[in-house]
Amino acid sequence: MPTQFESALTAMLETAAREAGLAVLTAEAGTDFNHHPTAKFRLGLTADATPEKTLQLELSEAFDFRKPELLPEMTSYLREAAHRLRNPRPDAYVTLAGLPVSFGGFGWPFHRSNSGADTYIVHGGVHLQDGEASPLHAKVSASMTVTFAEIVAAPEQPYAETFIYNAIRKTLDQGQLEMLKSGNRQPVPVTTRYYSRWQKKFFFTDTTDESRMDFLTLKVYWLSGVLGGNQPVWISDPRDAQYLNTTSEELARMAADLSRQGLLSLAGDAAKTTLTLMARAEQYHAMLTNALAATKPEFNEEMRHGHTNM
Repeated sequence: MPTQFESALTAMLETAAREAGLAVLTAEAGTDFNHHPTAKFRLGLTADATPEKTLQLELSEAFDFRKPELLPEMTSYLREAAHRLRNPRPDAYVTLAGLPVSFGGFGWPFHRSNSGADTYIVHGGVHLQDGEASPLHAKVSASMTVTFAEIVAAPEQPYAETFIYNAIRKTLDQGQLEMLKSGNRQPVPVTTRYYSRWQKKFFFTDTTDESRMDFLTLKVYWLSGVLGGNQPVWISDPRDAQYLNTTSEELARMAADLSRQGLLSLAGDAAKTTLTLMARAEQYHAMLTNALAATKPEFNEEMRHGHTNM
């Protein structure tokens, strides 16, 4: 990456990160899928942040997010990242079906498909995080159509990471991604069915108050109780709100109800487990087992044993 542009891009990001409460820890040259130059940054809350408490942000080398149509979303992304980096496992999430997972290894920005399909692609991975160092994971190839791409402000990480992660969670909930010890990339299609042009918002899963409260207890059990050493996790994460088709304010309200029930220990907008919640361990591990089973391909047993007329 040319020194002059590196300095300009780094200065640009340092300013935006500082305003969001973040620090740029490292900046280095990279390349995207098609070997075009990128800039890779490591961000943290403090200069001495440990690697697991940092965010890697990769942008096209020539990307300028200061444009009026781009800056607000970048600002929101960085501010949300600053909240998420206070979680014990900032890379970890849960699915409605009951899977604790982490995301990583994404190669931003999107690139055009090489297969001839009229789509944009980003590769990455999702790993099972059950607290027992599970080797199960899925390599994913998330694709968005050209029509869908028109909705996205830019095919860059800050403008797409949230809906890509949520599309992967939705695909896991549907049993259409298999968690394996090894394997090829599996497709995650992102289409306009996930977006309402009329309301200008994403839709992934219709949920009720009850299912949202179940999600919050599930989240705190895994991310705080199992993976986080009972450290608090951010409750009203807008990324979860989008996934659940609700608002951050509603998540905060439901967390307050759960706190009154003794299921969460709430301090401000962060929650950790209680003994009452941890007593649900058997239930949540059973959910994990069932959710994993739902991702396994089903075979026709008659065909498996050759009992067919074909």
